[in-house]
Amino acid sequence: MAHGAMKGGEKAKDFKKSLGKLVAYIGNYKFGLIAVMVFAIGSTVFNVVGPKILGNATTEIFNGIMSKLSGGSGINFDAIAGIILLLLVLYVVSAVFQFIQGFLMTGISQKMCFKLRKELIEKINRMPMNYFDTRTYGEVLSRITNDVDTLGQSLNQSVTQLITSITTIIGITYMMFTISPLLTVITFVILPLSVFMMSFIVKKSQKFFRDQQAYLGKVNGQVEEIYSGHNIVQAFNREEEVIAEFKATNRKLYESAWKSQYLSGLMQPIMGFVGNLGYVAVAIVGGILAANGTITVGNIQSFIAYVKQFTQPIGQMAQVSNMLQSAVAAAERVFEFLDEEEEEQKAENHAPINASELEGNVEFEHVRFGYNPDKIILKDFSADIKSGQKIAIVGPTGAGKTTIVKLLMRFYDVNDGSIKIDGHNIKDFDRSELREVFGMVLQDTWLFKGTIMENIRYGRLDATDEEVIAAAKAAHAHHFIMTLPGGYDMELNEEASNISQGQKQLITIARAILADNRIMILDEATSSVDTRTEERIQKAMDNLTKGRTSFVIAHRLSTIRDADLILVLKDGDVIEQGNHEELLRKGGFYAELYNSQFEQTA
Repeated sequence: MAHGAMKGGEKAKDFKKSLGKLVAYIGNYKFGLIAVMVFAIGSTVFNVVGPKILGNATTEIFNGIMSKLSGGSGINFDAIAGIILLLLVLYVVSAVFQFIQGFLMTGISQKMCFKLRKELIEKINRMPMNYFDTRTYGEVLSRITNDVDTLGQSLNQSVTQLITSITTIIGITYMMFTISPLLTVITFVILPLSVFMMSFIVKKSQKFFRDQQAYLGKVNGQVEEIYSGHNIVQAFNREEEVIAEFKATNRKLYESAWKSQYLSGLMQPIMGFVGNLGYVAVAIVGGILAANGTITVGNIQSFIAYVKQFTQPIGQMAQVSNMLQSAVAAAERVFEFLDEEEEEQKAENHAPINASELEGNVEFEHVRFGYNPDKIILKDFSADIKSGQKIAIVGPTGAGKTTIVKLLMRFYDVNDGSIKIDGHNIKDFDRSELREVFGMVLQDTWLFKGTIMENIRYGRLDATDEEVIAAAKAAHAHHFIMTLPGGYDMELNEEASNISQGQKQLITIARAILADNRIMILDEATSSVDTRTEERIQKAMDNLTKGRTSFVIAHRLSTIRDADLILVLKDGDVIEQGNHEELLRKGGFYAELYNSQFEQTA
């Protein structure tokens, strides 16, 4: 996860930049926002006019009482009824407008969240593999869930409240001036004090809101990591260490969240205090003006109501600024992810051949590669592989076996040299087109929640049930599937823990057979299964590799004696090449590895 959002020195610059991006993004919904503004302003205007009309009713009652005391006609109830009816209509229309603008704004914010999540998911598929090598899944997940939700909720509340607050302030100011310019000036003298307090709190809370979002991502990452490997944590008695590490991150989240929420909560009482000062001043001066006959009793009531209302939108704007802080902090992390460097999906010089027509000849020419430029793993690797050959990659852990596979599929690009398929550089294929050529069966099986039929069909989505069953038979999986409750319709749970490791492996082989790719990549590790299952997996793999170019990451050397070419890796270098008999005759590193394994199993 990038930590730019957490650098205190860059907060102002980052805030403005992220706010600018957010405003530009919201611009996609400008017509909806214009409608929201119209209804929000309409709702507010009708509300603002209310106290002035209510003041007229009070003046009418006061004048009627004074008239009665002087022997006049008394209170004009028809006039008061008319005023109350008008007031009722205004408030009903205001409520309807408020409902419509709330409905529209919720739709806009949720459409925006929908669009952002869609863009984030699409972005993940275009990201280079090294991005995920340096981040936890929980941190990436937090961008799609927490940050987008925070952004949507904050915008939904803050945009309409901002429009309403600004309209209310302008409307109330106008209405107050029409009643008494002197009382309005007195009210405004107190305004700079509230603005100063608001800006001070906003400045202080900005950093904490951003830290809160960042630590929320870290907490998610730890929870995802800890509880997906909960059995390992317990097996090694590492509960206390895990809890201690989580507590440290949780403490930082608590501190940033507490400070941001505390500062946010200060807004309302401070605005209330400032508002009460204005209320007292208006009550005293208004009383003097009324005694002099400069202003009516109803107007004093209206003005006092406006003073009480005037501080409310200022307080709301303070709340809006906090919500905006939260929204921009979330937007910063979302846009930061969307702006990450992507893998180029399309080839500059597209190969003049369709990927489905490839035969499967593979050539490595002086390949040089390192995950970091200063730590080269493959120093000078060359190999010429013909279509249909079985290539075994052997060597101790960390020798670079899986690196060759990652380079083949362009999860990473070579630093120097080239990899060619049928004479075409793999960089001359679109990434999706290139990966159509490859099928994979890895030691870490990946099955999703769904039926066994759906999991096998994932290899080729348009396959018929008969084709799926034929693939399962070729993978020696049909027999055990039929013994399961529900057979092919049996539902696998999220971790596919309701079937054994060997059964998982056979299902993934069936999926690969169904996909029918030209080149297969196999991790033939079967150390976690019994001998009978291992034999079945080996037969299934033999069926899978028949007639296809295949790269086998070999763990048990006895299983790759029939390989056409064995690549022996040590410390990133291919130190030996040849078939099983040739390498044994050499009496080198491979012979040493093979004999040591043979002795162990003898």
